[in-house]
Amino acid sequence: MTSALVVIDVQNEYVTGALPIVHPPVDEALIRIGEAIDAAIAAGLPVVAVRHTEPDPSGGIFVAGTPAWELHDVVASRHHDMVIDKQLPGSFTGTPLQEWLSERGIDHVVIAGWMTHMCVDSTTRQAMHRGFDVTVLVDATGTIDIADDLPAALVHRVELGVLGDGFAQLRSTADWVADLA
Repeated sequence: MTSALVVIDVQNEYVTGALPIVHPPVDEALIRIGEAIDAAIAAGLPVVAVRHTEPDPSGGIFVAGTPAWELHDVVASRHHDMVIDKQLPGSFTGTPLQEWLSERGIDHVVIAGWMTHMCVDSTTRQAMHRGFDVTVLVDATGTIDIADDLPAALVHRVELGVLGDGFAQLRSTADWVADLA
């Protein structure tokens, strides 16, 4: 199996903007994301950074060129082989991601990033539907509170449970890193 790490939407908006990641706590998730990138680099795996992009300057959040749109330093300061800009939740929709992975013989994607119930979910399902094996790093992903009765911890747990039921293997970052060593 030839793997790549796909880091989805680790952008400033989710750390210092209007949509802060709540669960797992953003600082802890950032540590795990950094560990995953470092391990992938050490193992010689390609790293793809995905960035949600709103091209319309009046579009609200994730407007291209704004500080909130920029990749967070945990990703921006580390090596990545490719940056994919997307406009919809799925990282394969309207992007060159599938072609880029296929050209390199990659058949397994490891997913980290945000948000569990939105872009992580969409990308995981898309990858599986396209024939990729998928691993989701449960502590290197995260989400926001959706409503008072849908707190981030519940949304994260339920979404991961759904993805683990046929779409992806669920792993902790530590376990995945240990397997790479």
